[in-house]
Amino acid sequence: MTDRAGTPAEPDPPPADGDTPPAEGTAPGAPEEPRRRHWLRWTALGVSFVVLAAAGVGWWFYRKLDGNITTDTTAAAELRKYEKERPAAVVSAARNILLIGSDTRAGEGNRQYGRDKGTQHSDTTILLHLSAGKSSATAVSLPRDLMVTIPSCPKGDGTRTGEQFAQFNWAFEFGGTACTIRTVEKLTGIRVDHHMVIDFRGFKKMVDAVDGVEVCLKEPVDDHDAKLKLPAGRQTLRGEQALGFVRARKSIGNGSDTERMDRQQQFLGALVSKVQSDGVLLNPTKLYPVLDATTRAITTDAGLDSLRDLYDLARSMRAVPTEKVQFLTVPRRPYRFDANRDELVQPAASQLFTQLREDRPVVVTPGGKDDDGQDGGTDGKPDDADIPTPSVTPTFTGRNAAEGVCS
Repeated sequence: MTDRAGTPAEPDPPPADGDTPPAEGTAPGAPEEPRRRHWLRWTALGVSFVVLAAAGVGWWFYRKLDGNITTDTTAAAELRKYEKERPAAVVSAARNILLIGSDTRAGEGNRQYGRDKGTQHSDTTILLHLSAGKSSATAVSLPRDLMVTIPSCPKGDGTRTGEQFAQFNWAFEFGGTACTIRTVEKLTGIRVDHHMVIDFRGFKKMVDAVDGVEVCLKEPVDDHDAKLKLPAGRQTLRGEQALGFVRARKSIGNGSDTERMDRQQQFLGALVSKVQSDGVLLNPTKLYPVLDATTRAITTDAGLDSLRDLYDLARSMRAVPTEKVQFLTVPRRPYRFDANRDELVQPAASQLFTQLREDRPVVVTPGGKDDDGQDGGTDGKPDDADIPTPSVTPTFTGRNAAEGVCS
């Protein structure tokens, strides 16, 4: 072969060290880089699609959960009218949240507990104090039969009630959440920052979302009014049984409302402990059902009516050690003029309110009750001589979430 007639062609030079000879069928000098760029482009597009799809699903879940929450704007409007008489927040970083369990028969799943009379009482009311440093959470039960001064409140028909001395749960019937908040603030001197209201159906859904809560019964229970029939021993309660357990009065223990509040505190402590120990807050497959049930179950003020707000609250609670999640009932005893009603034990109750208001430590330890099952003060007695001095951290009868309901 020649380059031109009569001139022999020179052979191609050998490849330099490190060069790769072109593959068979590939024109010498044809680049591989365009193909590599083409493959990377399609990979990037695929990854982007997956990321966008996941983000879209996440956004859909977020909007769904966010939309589940019912906002109570009526209470905020009413409270603004009385801003000047409301107590000021002493420690701004601490938060006080009023938790109200409504016994309303209105709404899906609630009519089975009785006829809807168009009214509702606060079946359970708990003032939850979260310390500024997230080092403790203290839940104080306020007895439904506690005799208190209820301020003048607007009624549903447009009229107003007069200020009156009556049992505490009438405030919710008279004027709803705002009336209850004002009553609590007058009683305690503590500013209520937020509130949550939950009905029977919502409570059952929340318990089911964590797959039930374990309880222990010394004796079998058969309570027609509470729709509760249980054998003795250790067992896990869900839905209807869980609601009956926290509502029953006549068939468990001595039938007092004080004992029922203690049982509610035990159950809530076990619920908190289960959520924390089961890793619910860190497991999306477990967390979503809990969030869905919770957001559907509650009515809140505008400061807690978003998923972000509730997540921040849950994160604050998660930061609190289980043994520092404390439950107690405000020091009380039978009302001197009616044994079926309650009154505060002083100065123990005022000392508790001061500690919470100023975000000071409160120590809760197991203790006895008096002969009527009443919580009389720091050691279960109504004797003022047993009240500790202000220089000593006060100790009250109660329990913490680490104990659980079977402790």
